[in-house]
Amino acid sequence: MKAQPAMPRRRLFRRRYWEGASTVLIGVGIAMLVQPFTVDLYTWSFPVILVGALAFVVTSHFRD
Repeated sequence: MKAQPAMPRRRLFRRRYWEGASTVLIGVGIAMLVQPFTVDLYTWSFPVILVGALAFVVTSHFRD
């Protein structure tokens, strides 16, 4: 009897997982942008939003 892998490679690249993570990353970037506590978070907010948006564009082409 063969042991099956815990998560096959096909399931790893599913749209619903990665689109959700990308959306959360965009939300974190927006929260960093509007927070009044530290300038460091404000400084890194645009790159975080940009990475989240690019990840969303890429993952929107994954399989359902």
